[in-house]
Amino acid sequence: MSMRQLFLKHQAQTSDFPLMIEIERAEGVYMYGTEGQRYIDLISGIGVSNVGHRHPRVLKAIHDQLDKYMHLMVYGEFVQAPQAKLAEALTSTLPSHLNNVYLLNSGTEAVEGALKLAKRYTGRTELISCRNAYHGSTQGALSVNGSESFKNAFRPLLPDVRHIHYNNIPDLQDITIRTAAVIVETVQGEAGLRTPENDYLKHLRQRCTEVGALLILDEIQCGFGRTGTFWAFEQFGIEPDILLCAKGMGGGMPIGAFIAPQEIMAAFKTDPILGHCTTFGGHPVSCAASLATLQTIQEENLLAGVAQKAQLFKQLLVHPRIKEIRNCGLMMAAEFESFEVLKAVIDKAILYGVLTDWFLFCDNSMRIAPPLTITEEQIREACGIVLKAIDDVEKEIA
Repeated sequence: MSMRQLFLKHQAQTSDFPLMIEIERAEGVYMYGTEGQRYIDLISGIGVSNVGHRHPRVLKAIHDQLDKYMHLMVYGEFVQAPQAKLAEALTSTLPSHLNNVYLLNSGTEAVEGALKLAKRYTGRTELISCRNAYHGSTQGALSVNGSESFKNAFRPLLPDVRHIHYNNIPDLQDITIRTAAVIVETVQGEAGLRTPENDYLKHLRQRCTEVGALLILDEIQCGFGRTGTFWAFEQFGIEPDILLCAKGMGGGMPIGAFIAPQEIMAAFKTDPILGHCTTFGGHPVSCAASLATLQTIQEENLLAGVAQKAQLFKQLLVHPRIKEIRNCGLMMAAEFESFEVLKAVIDKAILYGVLTDWFLFCDNSMRIAPPLTITEEQIREACGIVLKAIDDVEKEIA
């Protein structure tokens, strides 16, 4: 049987229309099919490959760690250098109060851990999140997702969850002394790239402080340089109580984390002990890859080019079918008139060698989030292909 047949017969499917692209290898901003096709990756595996596919420094760190050890013991019991070094490096990028890192396997696990921590530390039960937010697919994370269509089939979910509108300051009055935490994406991703307006995050921070609720910032998709600063919240003049990261932090390896002050994180140590635990969280190979990713972003000065590269995309992607381009750094959304037109453009672009996507809660907008290593020449080539795809679709629907 072919790999495609095995994929369809034995591998659990997540939709009736998978892309069915078979990739043999990847390097930098490119992925290569089994018959030699080359694709420019404009979505970085949904925000994962911030330093590109198979960055040499990441590969070396993985190989070096493989020569020492892999899994030894459940998280938090042994002193493992890759975990300790990564935790130190992460906290060095953050305000001094965010000094304690809990390492996990993924973003959704970071959400789960943070929600538990907030409830345990505050002694409160209410959780508040935003409409059209995406925080993951496990049951706690799904509970604070902001799309009813994604949640209804799996109810009952967590009780005592409320939703407010992102960028709506009057809604902040719904945050009260009953609220354990407010979880919000610093920049909304699956809503189609929505950035804070009118000092929204400052008002949110102030309200949480007033009522004693913890502010959890989800930077699973927008962290690790994606927006042009290492953390997106640096651009908006606030600091969270708990910070979430994953996706781009692993250089392609699975890893996530939630980060909080030591006195808050200590709530997991007693009554009961092991208040949160994980077997594979902080896997030493993933931690080595993550540290190399962090160092690559810093030492190769990848943040410096983000704004200029984003501006080049906006200059080049001009077409009557593109209604608007929203962005925060290289986290971008190009809006079309409908999903039907966008889907046809995406399919055509893939045929021509550019991989793009849409957003879960904004399916008429094209996702553009390439590796931060993408060059000007590669941007020009990718945009030319996208514009050709739009022109060809336009002819077909005329």
